[in-house]
Amino acid sequence: MSLPASAVVSTQNAVSDIRRPCASFPPNIWGDTFLQYASEFMEVSDNVKQQAQMLKEDVRMMFQASVNQNIIDKLNLIDLIQRFGVSYQFQQEINQALKQINDSFNEDENHHSLALLFRLLRQQGYQISSSIFNKLKNDQGNFDETLVNDIQGLCNLYEATHLRTHEDDILEEAYDFSKTHLESLANRVSPSLAIQIDHCLRRPLNKSVLRFEARYHMTIYEQDPFHDETLLTFAKVDFNILQKIHQKEIGNINKWWRKSNFAIKVPYARDRLVEAYLWSLATSSNKLEYSYIRMFMGKLTAVVALLDDTYDDYGTIQELELFTKAIERWDINPFGCLPQCMRVVFDTVVEFCEEIKLKTTKTGKSSFVMPHFKQAIYNLIKGYMVEAKWCHESYVPTYDEYKVNGVLSSTIPFFITSFICIGEFATENVLDWASRGPNIIEAASIIGRVVDDMASHKFEQQRVHVASAVECCMKQYDISQADAYKLIHKDVEDCWKVINKEYLNLNDIPEPVLDFILNLTRMCEVSYENHQDRFTNGELLKEYVSSLLVDPMCINQHR
Repeated sequence: MSLPASAVVSTQNAVSDIRRPCASFPPNIWGDTFLQYASEFMEVSDNVKQQAQMLKEDVRMMFQASVNQNIIDKLNLIDLIQRFGVSYQFQQEINQALKQINDSFNEDENHHSLALLFRLLRQQGYQISSSIFNKLKNDQGNFDETLVNDIQGLCNLYEATHLRTHEDDILEEAYDFSKTHLESLANRVSPSLAIQIDHCLRRPLNKSVLRFEARYHMTIYEQDPFHDETLLTFAKVDFNILQKIHQKEIGNINKWWRKSNFAIKVPYARDRLVEAYLWSLATSSNKLEYSYIRMFMGKLTAVVALLDDTYDDYGTIQELELFTKAIERWDINPFGCLPQCMRVVFDTVVEFCEEIKLKTTKTGKSSFVMPHFKQAIYNLIKGYMVEAKWCHESYVPTYDEYKVNGVLSSTIPFFITSFICIGEFATENVLDWASRGPNIIEAASIIGRVVDDMASHKFEQQRVHVASAVECCMKQYDISQADAYKLIHKDVEDCWKVINKEYLNLNDIPEPVLDFILNLTRMCEVSYENHQDRFTNGELLKEYVSSLLVDPMCINQHR
């Protein structure tokens, strides 16, 4: 007969009467749902592959036909392909089209295309000036009120403002203008248009994971009586092909998770493998050659949750100090008094290290990859340890002090380093760059830390827990919780401006690394939207999981 979780915990304690700050996390809602994908034959049929290839060639012909089209038609085609999550299939064609547009456009372009042009070019890394939006102002220096009559134009303008940097003052004005008028219009248009406006306001493209949004955009496009059936069908077929690949991946790592038996061996921690894989999917969903990376990062994310909960919700300060020393020495044997569950977590971290060592030895990169990976783990643990000491001492740091350590405890630098370590783009220079804590990683880390805190602090403060960014902000500035939220939200927006600028300027860093950082930050926005901790409460991510990993797109059989 198996013991209940509480009994397992008590048998693993070095001292049976230790009072631990265990949290009452919601249970895993998925069970063994995805195990079937590990054993089923999940290959895509030859007929589907052939259909996809034929449709892909038809879409490619659209690019060739667009050469002689006006600029707005070209931009709309690129925008649709990106929204549907199939741009990875046409990157060369998109690059060529945007280069041609960048080389030939002038600031006299129609205002309908101006915001879309700006966004697509800046997303691609072109240094296009925001001064082009002066064209949209009247003689009084304000944005022309006639723009209010163009809902699509307002949405495009609102989307463009989310690529602003600290130098783009005019985009600050454009943000306020477009947001204000879209919110007003939402109360005066048809319900279907109101839904689209609300979605645009809540989930701007630059802060969204496109794979997660693709299904929504296809559904909206399908309602357009003038939609292109070929493009839509290709996007749906491609979505389903990728879904098959992702199902196989989640099935395989689910099998590993169950075999590891963490739910019994580490019963105090969150069982969130499916949600962890969703984070991995968000960062590199469309790269077919990244299957191993997605599975590795999915498993690693789930294990980091075990580490986090060990420091937050289980270990005593004495145990955590010993555990931190074990990570530093890479040897837990001298600390035999630690509970068995903590040894399980340590051994799992070592297994990941060995896996990376084996993989990088084959490529001759182990000598510089391994020190960086081990240091990244230790830096993460140091961040957790500082928070544990603050909690033990009932110390509430200033908001500024909290953010410095929050960069480490956010996990963002660790995941970025791990991604680089297992990628083909791993070089000593890139890893050295990441280890120096450049502006883009610091900004992404602060976003990750504070949006998590705004979502989880009310639940966490119900038990013994370190002060969050919210409490620290309230203390430093002697302000209310509502005002702390406002200040932290401004911090988040400022960090996005840093990320946007650095993405434009870091030409010597591999594009997959920059995209990983950007998508990781986007996933933070998704997971902690509306101050809800969707990672901990899996029910709140259920719609995404079902959409991406369970339900295929319905495809019309006629062409």
